[in-house]
Amino acid sequence: MHTLTLAATLTLAATATNGFNGRGPRPLRAPTRLSAGGGDARKVVVIFGPPGAGKGTHAPKLVDKLGAPQLSTGDMLRAAVAAGTDVGNKAKSVMESGGLVGDDIVVGIIKDRIAEADCGQGFILDGFPRTVEQAKMLDECLAETGEAVNSVVALEVPDAVLTERICGRWVHKASGRSYHASFAPPKSLNGAAPTVETMLDDETGEPLMQRADDTEEALKTRLDGYHAQTVPILEHYASVVARVDANQGLEEVWTAIDKAT
Repeated sequence: MHTLTLAATLTLAATATNGFNGRGPRPLRAPTRLSAGGGDARKVVVIFGPPGAGKGTHAPKLVDKLGAPQLSTGDMLRAAVAAGTDVGNKAKSVMESGGLVGDDIVVGIIKDRIAEADCGQGFILDGFPRTVEQAKMLDECLAETGEAVNSVVALEVPDAVLTERICGRWVHKASGRSYHASFAPPKSLNGAAPTVETMLDDETGEPLMQRADDTEEALKTRLDGYHAQTVPILEHYASVVARVDANQGLEEVWTAIDKAT
């Protein structure tokens, strides 16, 4: 679990806390396609993908297809705090004291957000739940309105491919222009090994830089954490999970996502 401050980009707690009304969540069966509802039921989709898997490319297409918003817990938490909602004020108080934003607050924020008009057709949860306990709390929240997660899309790419995709990324800090040592190299590289001396911005000639979390060591830590968190959740939602091979062309990946949702 990470300590969240109001100024930080919010990384949600991965340790379960008490549920609604001070009680822990009741044991629930993982939803099935039958119990997930049909007909006019809202579409409730969870999308997972490790860094570099293409989630940012395909999620907007899913938003357009379903007519449903993509909801990230960090965005929802910041919005609830800014709006001064009851649960947002609880989160603000916890963060300002340097405490941990518990799962009950996070799920409460989700509960408020999915009651808004733009979620009338459904919604797409991006990267939540992060633990099986959070998944159970989400299931309980949805069950209050006779709903359940309809589908879980898991974008899968071999770690070695992700390493090549991410660790080859370089950026020009001042302009934000991005390059890739293999797929979109600057003119200065000219077949050489990528270094700060050979990776120069095409327009200014200034040295490019790599983000701290785009290094191989940092990526390994991120991927290890992603796999450890995600595998048990996919097992929990096994009956509604679609594993998508995201190590193929964009059209093929989207076709698989489209079929799964």
